[in-house]
Amino acid sequence: MLQSKQWLCCSCQEDSERGQWPRWKANAGKRNAISTSQPIARDLGRIQRCLVAPRAAPSSEVSAGTSVRSLEVIKEELMEAVKGTDMGIFGVPSGKKDHIERLIAELEEHNPTDSPTENLEKVAGEWTLLYSTIKILGSKRTKLGLREFVKLGNFRQIIDVDQSQASNVIDFRVTGLGLLTGSFTIDASFKPVSPTRVEIKFLKSVLVPEQLLLLFQKNYDLLLSVFNPEGWLDITFSDEQLRVGRDDKGNVFVLRR
Repeated sequence: MLQSKQWLCCSCQEDSERGQWPRWKANAGKRNAISTSQPIARDLGRIQRCLVAPRAAPSSEVSAGTSVRSLEVIKEELMEAVKGTDMGIFGVPSGKKDHIERLIAELEEHNPTDSPTENLEKVAGEWTLLYSTIKILGSKRTKLGLREFVKLGNFRQIIDVDQSQASNVIDFRVTGLGLLTGSFTIDASFKPVSPTRVEIKFLKSVLVPEQLLLLFQKNYDLLLSVFNPEGWLDITFSDEQLRVGRDDKGNVFVLRR
């Protein structure tokens, strides 16, 4: 006999909870009382289904597990998708760009931080840019010498919440000058203006060493215009590992701690 409810299918479980457990058993007895030769295949079929189909887990348990798993999958897919893109600065094929931006939008839908500017300590520290829609293309790239002998390195962002300041540090490597390395640093202040938005103001910029400054001197304003963060930024996703921002110029940024 079937005594354990965990082996009942959904309809049989419902019968049991109404005090009619099992309905097919009671009905079978009535039918046999009328005619012992009447087929009971339908009742046997229900018995077999009960034996092989355990009751499904509550939908809330399934959805909760799926939500956590989905976020991790999206993050992994996004980090894999942005590999080899040079942070997106020199352009990305349209198909790959669309794929990356779909993953970013999907990630934003799972944002665990509703009001990031009210908890800025969670974004404090150093971040590395993985991908952005800032572009250095065509004549702009040629003028900055970024086609052959000047190479972009890491793009880092250091956020000091106590001082309400952020520094963007772009590393460069110049292969034509004995592997000269240097950096371009832009300091800016910020202040929250909504639960998700900060207003950003440019403070100063520094290009070191002097050899790198001389190299970019003619096009220094162009270089600054590319990376100047002044304006506003919406923090659209933030957790312990990744952060996504969208600015007033239509750019999107993905950074990893």
